[in-house]
Amino acid sequence: MAQFLTIISLLFQAPSPEEAKIAIDPIMRHGRDNISFLYSLDAFDWTIIIMYFTILTLLAVLGVYRIRMVYQFWRYRNVKPHPMRSWSEAELPPITVQLPLFNELYVVERLLESVTQLDYPRHLLEIQVLDDSTDETVGISEAAVAKYRALGFDIHYIHRTDRTGFKAGALENGLKLAKGKLVAVFDADFMPKPDCLRRMVDYFTDERIGMVQMRWGHINANYSLLTRMQEILLDGHFVVEQTSRNRTGAFFNFNGTAGMWRREAIEWSGGWQHDTLTEDTDLSFRAQLMGWRFVYLLDDEVPAELPVDMNAFKVQQRRWAKGLVQVGLKLMPRIWKHPKLSLQQKTELFFRLFGNCAAMLMILLSLLHIPVLIVRFNQGFFHMLLLDVPLMLFATFSVVSFYGTSIYYRYPNEKWRFWLIPLAMAIGIGMVFSNTKAVLEALFGIKSGFVRTPKYKVENAKDSWMQVAMKYRRKKGWLPVLELLFALYFVGAVAYAIRSGIYATIPFLLIFLVGYGFVAFMSLFQGSFQKLFDIFRR
Repeated sequence: MAQFLTIISLLFQAPSPEEAKIAIDPIMRHGRDNISFLYSLDAFDWTIIIMYFTILTLLAVLGVYRIRMVYQFWRYRNVKPHPMRSWSEAELPPITVQLPLFNELYVVERLLESVTQLDYPRHLLEIQVLDDSTDETVGISEAAVAKYRALGFDIHYIHRTDRTGFKAGALENGLKLAKGKLVAVFDADFMPKPDCLRRMVDYFTDERIGMVQMRWGHINANYSLLTRMQEILLDGHFVVEQTSRNRTGAFFNFNGTAGMWRREAIEWSGGWQHDTLTEDTDLSFRAQLMGWRFVYLLDDEVPAELPVDMNAFKVQQRRWAKGLVQVGLKLMPRIWKHPKLSLQQKTELFFRLFGNCAAMLMILLSLLHIPVLIVRFNQGFFHMLLLDVPLMLFATFSVVSFYGTSIYYRYPNEKWRFWLIPLAMAIGIGMVFSNTKAVLEALFGIKSGFVRTPKYKVENAKDSWMQVAMKYRRKKGWLPVLELLFALYFVGAVAYAIRSGIYATIPFLLIFLVGYGFVAFMSLFQGSFQKLFDIFRR
């Protein structure tokens, strides 16, 4: 404890290099020379170590869960779903396509152009534009709907002014007027392919099927480093996680878009409810608890636009994190009491709904790094080699295998993508403050509105979003400052590790440093960087 306080006091007193060297050198020499386990720990040291290993153990449990999904993916990767039979043209069911919008003036025309090219009998296809917009999107949408109606499409413009229930409320309101027995949903930033409905509809020949979900594709994954990282993070979910759950009989969720529902499944399961921010997950689990079966189509994708702004990406991730915990608080009592669910299924659902709580553990782990370096350093290299490194390597392996599997499945001939995994891990760490805020709001019942993720019709490197971004950009808030402070904290941690010769910890420390630093700087200064880039590009 005394040595710990000596080093911390030197950090705040800003001594001269000579004074610091005189004060710290004996500590450094003691640590370097001590490779036995004779160092006596005091109460403070034990507190730090117990907290540290408790958190590492909990994170290791999450690592086991992630590795299990990777194993299941590879075991069942060739067990692909097939429809019971195909509809004949004469018996094809009517489909309603719902397009929920809120202030999407840049992408609504692209969406309608894609949807009107869907390959499905026009007399069986109804399109609902569910527009809750409060800006110019209203006029653009109305004009586009009128144009396609004149071309013979059964398309309707439904505008609400109160926005009750947000997206769930819009879908619920549209369902009251819908003609279709099946209901497909596409968000404003998606571009469904012409054969999209044809690839999903045959699965509904089985009356037990309640929903079919397609994998999200990425229109602009190559736009920037941020969008490349998002592709990796999302593909981990859509390739490994969703496939593993669906093909092993576990519950998995509708992702809010790029899927098709049986109308009866929605209505019999209680309909769209808006007491959580992830109405899609809420309805999905209620439907599966009612006995409806779901299908996930890994190899069929619906392209979508990724957020190009870090703050927009944070908004999206924060909404998902908060919504999942809200659904967990709402449904876990019902799930645990369900007589037909196995313990394995219940545990799976618990991890799915409350996994984002690990963000709080990552913040505590981050704070403990310098104290742990100091305390564990006095124990010598032997203990670090015996305990720390295996746990860290295990946690790292679980993440690398998870994202590496999705990369290998989608891009087997592009090995260079594997080098992006450490940066994707870093960004995941950098997001923990934003996600922790969301989790705490959910746990304490703090209500918030459904905050849309702004999209700017950015499809390739030539497109610039800064000229249009000001209309939908949100305030940065105080979180980026906190992220920046933690980046500086890890600068100190890396410097201490180098000075102390604890080189084995440096790669792990750098992941935290890069993660917090990248997220903070992109949140604070991305707009300025983009403006400079646009100037030089011209």
